[in-house]
Amino acid sequence: MTWTEIADETALAAVIGEPNARARSKERSALTDIDRAWLAASPFCMMATADAEGRCDVSPKGDPAGQLVHVVDDTTIALAERPGNRRADGYRNILANPQVGLNFLVPGRGDTLRINGSARLVSDAPFFDEMVVKGHRPVLAVVVEIETIFFHCAKAFLRSQLWKPETWAPDSVVPRRSVIAAQLEPSGMTVEELDEYYTEERYSRGLYAQ
Repeated sequence: MTWTEIADETALAAVIGEPNARARSKERSALTDIDRAWLAASPFCMMATADAEGRCDVSPKGDPAGQLVHVVDDTTIALAERPGNRRADGYRNILANPQVGLNFLVPGRGDTLRINGSARLVSDAPFFDEMVVKGHRPVLAVVVEIETIFFHCAKAFLRSQLWKPETWAPDSVVPRRSVIAAQLEPSGMTVEELDEYYTEERYSRGLYAQ
């Protein structure tokens, strides 16, 4: 099989074209009131990081809307870390390479807010008191110094029909989480035991407490 590879920006532009003036100039370096409103409405984002060798990771972050993001000032935001599986892939990457990319979603909206910048990990700060959820302060926070911020168009969401429930069939192709774990994450637990382990009720008990 012969592949035609794109190896430079000239070849890339020949295939996809050049951005129009509006797309090229929409980046900002500081938050506007609209950006702040979007961050306050967003309960979910994806955080992209890379290690010193460029190996990448993308990690989901979620909290109730209004509590996912703390705006420190017009060029600085903070994301809380809550108890998790302790792999800390993205955080280890930040220690080696501080550049991060964030994409903030609002359920039902096709556009997203993208923020790129330089991150650092903070184990405590006065603003942690404003990031308490269900009585629990963050384990740590990712503080991001904003370099670029802009809204991304809705085309990917329209193509995927992501927010259309009639297209959802979560168990039709990929088996439930317990079956996946039994096949790919050997633990000695049966599928029935894993079903109990992955129940929403059980997970909900440990969302904010260590």
